[in-house]
Amino acid sequence: MAAYKGKRVLITGGLGFIGSNLAVRLVGEDAEVSIVDSSVEGCGANLYNIAPIRDRVKLIPAGICDAELFRDDLMSAEVIFNLAGEISHTHSMEFAERDLQINAVAQLQFLLGCRQHARGRRIVYASTRQVYGAPEYLPVDESHPVNPIDFNGVHKFAATNYHLLMSRSGDIDAIALRLTNVYGPRMALNIPCQGFLSNFLRRLLLGQTIEIYGDGNQLRDPMFVDDAVEAFLMAGAAVRPPSRVYNVGGPQALSLSEIACMAAASADAPEPVFRPFPEHQKEIDIGSYYTDSTRIRTELGWTPAVRFEEGIRRTVAYYRSELSHYLDPAAGEPTCNLPEHDGARRRLRYGAA
Repeated sequence: MAAYKGKRVLITGGLGFIGSNLAVRLVGEDAEVSIVDSSVEGCGANLYNIAPIRDRVKLIPAGICDAELFRDDLMSAEVIFNLAGEISHTHSMEFAERDLQINAVAQLQFLLGCRQHARGRRIVYASTRQVYGAPEYLPVDESHPVNPIDFNGVHKFAATNYHLLMSRSGDIDAIALRLTNVYGPRMALNIPCQGFLSNFLRRLLLGQTIEIYGDGNQLRDPMFVDDAVEAFLMAGAAVRPPSRVYNVGGPQALSLSEIACMAAASADAPEPVFRPFPEHQKEIDIGSYYTDSTRIRTELGWTPAVRFEEGIRRTVAYYRSELSHYLDPAAGEPTCNLPEHDGARRRLRYGAA
């Protein structure tokens, strides 16, 4: 990615999982990186994520809704990677207005700031496969109907359309990546309801047995974070891309049982056990899902390179050497303890990460 050497880049949500991995990669490519992140509770920000590059990035502790606080950085950024947001589908159902503030309102405020201070700039937005809801066919391509089954999907779809609308008007130059289940180093393991992969990893690293809800036959195509980062870099560097929305998925369609067994084997852990679906999970379960990444492969040249067996081995190795920065074995199972929406709204007025 020689295209980023010496380039000024801004990353929102850069203390989070994918954002921090992107920052580490960009610093390695000799880019000048600024990170905007206000570390909103429950969104996965962790200062340790950027420990290897802390002295080589500019960290701005602000929310994306307060663009005036970092307008100079917006004005100088040549590419903006927009990864700020809440990813939890469960949290979105329990704290719907909080999710609205983080994933929709703050996004609109940020883009209005970009229109003023970074007009016409390339913005790569981290969207989600959750906008499609329960698939009508597999694999899911970009023509699949949008029918989200939780507020997270609704709000992320709204934010995607903010990006697309403002691109059509020439205010910004946006690309949205609809990501499948991303895993790898720097995931937040101490926050509940962040998806089945973080739950599997947390249990493995604490010496517990993985629990699978249902029969385990649901399909997923997990994507290693390095492959996700590569997709962001390609989208950021693309010149006049033919499309504005790309589905980005992993290299294999695997059942949850296969994923759990491979994960357990990578950590020499006991075989997984099966449990009935909790009611609050069943209502937002989408069944099987895997991605058709043909468009991004043919138009941008991206293909996932890391198969799950290799990716989960590398992930477990990372956490075994860095576990104290991600989990406290004495803390017990994490529980949802997020602010009600009024408190979240007051907090978000000064920043959502």
